[in-house]
Amino acid sequence: MPTLILVRHGRSTANTEGVLAGWTPGVALDERGRAQAAALPGRLAGLPVSEIVTSPLQRCQETIRPLLEARPGLSAHADERIGECHYGDWSGRKLSELSGEPLMEVVQAHPSAAEFPGGESMRSMQARAAEAVRDWNARVERDHGSDAVYLMCSHGDIIKSLVADALGLHLDLFQRISVEPCSITAIRYTRLRPFLIRLGDTGDFASLVPREEPPADDAPVGGGAGAP
Repeated sequence: MPTLILVRHGRSTANTEGVLAGWTPGVALDERGRAQAAALPGRLAGLPVSEIVTSPLQRCQETIRPLLEARPGLSAHADERIGECHYGDWSGRKLSELSGEPLMEVVQAHPSAAEFPGGESMRSMQARAAEAVRDWNARVERDHGSDAVYLMCSHGDIIKSLVADALGLHLDLFQRISVEPCSITAIRYTRLRPFLIRLGDTGDFASLVPREEPPADDAPVGGGAGAP
């Protein structure tokens, strides 16, 4: 079965503003995010990518554009199933405000029980994303062979949930996984089990440097802004 390259979108204006974007329209990459996207073709230069699948949201479309320009033989397939979690009434709100909501504690400690008001549950988010991967695995293998490599550009919580699925981790443990903006995660699927072969690889160790303000104990909902 194929190898899946998961790319989180580059840093967005919502990331830097501390806003939970969700499906809010018009959320674009910021200056750093555009630079991250521009570097993506070089980072992936040695990979024979056979298909590109992307979330329909603008920040993912902008992230994948330089790669499509570098590989004119490829086009991107938009798939809503790998779009961001539907955060409902939380969408567009500051994360600093949401930290005081009782539901945030559930999102952090027991996400399998979390359902966003006016939105979807985190269980549903993971289920639709995992279904999309299984469908695309079959399609890519059929069209390009069992050794094919394909790419999906998606969002932090989606990618974390797919990593948990690949590792056989309960969704309640997925907040222990971190994927920075424009990081690369790779999963090789086989008939019996997936193998996680890269996780959140940015090629940059800046996020490991101690900061003046220690990082929060909670996982950033939506994925966070990455290294400063």
